[in-house]
Amino acid sequence: MELLSLPMTFRRLLYLIPVLVFVGVGVGLAVGLTRDPSVLPSALLDRPVPAFELPPIEGRGGDGLSSRDLAGRVALLNVFASWCVPCRAEHPLLMALAERGVAIYGINYKDQPKQATAWLEELGDPFRKIGADRDGRVSIDWGVYGVPETFVIDAEGRIRHKFVGPLQPRDLEQVVLPMVAELGG
Repeated sequence: MELLSLPMTFRRLLYLIPVLVFVGVGVGLAVGLTRDPSVLPSALLDRPVPAFELPPIEGRGGDGLSSRDLAGRVALLNVFASWCVPCRAEHPLLMALAERGVAIYGINYKDQPKQATAWLEELGDPFRKIGADRDGRVSIDWGVYGVPETFVIDAEGRIRHKFVGPLQPRDLEQVVLPMVAELGG
């Protein structure tokens, strides 16, 4: 069937299809550009922290870290690794938060114990407790995309906020410190 043998109104509709597709794609792109790419949704927000128990970093001593450690106080949980360059960049901010009395716990993600220990000795240890997640399974349960990631946890042990990527000074001033104060930490 040739296009010329179709009725005139139907031919006009056929010409409108590419225009409508173009408008639809344009609207989709416009909506996408208004969203913050650093904010990734998390199915865990406002839910209890996943149950877990991790050993300490081998050779460091201590008790390791479990989900029980994250209840009873407002806290941050930071997932980090010594091989992670952005983790190194955010580490001074974690040290400053710890000096201000914010409870920070760590999950050391797929790291070699000697490198993790050397990294903490070099940069300082802002963590009250650290668990070694050598195979990454616990981090998967937390919905971790990559390191670093930081979670704000309320006193009831619920995840209230998630940061993907290194914390920035503006994150501390605009989100972390106000949220910790609001939650009573």
